[in-house]
Amino acid sequence: MARRRIGQERFGFATDRDQRSSLDDLVELIDWTPIDCALRVISCAAKGEPAWPPLSLFKAMLLSIWYDLSDVKLAEALDDRGSFRRFCGFSVSEPTPERTAFVRFRKALVGHGLDRILFEEITRQLKAKAVRVKTGTLVDATIIASTSEGDGEAHWVKHKGRPAVHGFKAHVGADADTALVEELAVTPANVNDGRAGPDALPANPGEVFADSAYRGSHFAAAVRAKGGTPRIVATGMWGRDEAETSARLHAWNRPIHRIRGRIEKIFGTWKRSYGL
Repeated sequence: MARRRIGQERFGFATDRDQRSSLDDLVELIDWTPIDCALRVISCAAKGEPAWPPLSLFKAMLLSIWYDLSDVKLAEALDDRGSFRRFCGFSVSEPTPERTAFVRFRKALVGHGLDRILFEEITRQLKAKAVRVKTGTLVDATIIASTSEGDGEAHWVKHKGRPAVHGFKAHVGADADTALVEELAVTPANVNDGRAGPDALPANPGEVFADSAYRGSHFAAAVRAKGGTPRIVATGMWGRDEAETSARLHAWNRPIHRIRGRIEKIFGTWKRSYGL
């Protein structure tokens, strides 16, 4: 299969003087060889064109997740940002993929069953080489509709103000700083978040940030059993003075909401880019 050669700098006046970024350090931290080998089966070129190197497209997929970028915004950023170009292996002067290249690559990645395997490999390497102490974990769930109402493993669920959905629920545990998925559990859509939440907890979770669906002793006990500390959104507090109690409730919930909201970009990427 014909593939483009990229990363060849041309002689000319220097126009890109970006300082070294964290992506330059990250690209050296990861062993890309096993990922490159696994991607050799993929070719997703447009008709009559050489294919973009699949490893470069996979690195671009990582950027889209880490920076919460749509395919259009990813193409724009890759064309414009020197750190993104270097991370994916493109030189200063050469063209970069258009949005449609990412669409074709993502379909090929899923079609070969490599999406979860390779993303898990990246997560494994980053965790193995981490030099900082883990600070926390985000836990949440999202509903994913089934492809057919005849799917016997799925179940109907109805939330107030929303239409009923027949499908599954993905329970996710992600790193609080990087929003990288560490654990994933899938259940029928009607399973309670707090009941299934323990299956989404990684080892040594640190502080665990979750919404009010995870209130209760079952989830809190599971967090403490793994050495973590539950930080769950509260819906009410006891107090004699209403204004003082409301202020305490707000003070407790505000930092939890600010941190746990980071997990929404994971669900946004799943539904916007992968159609789940």
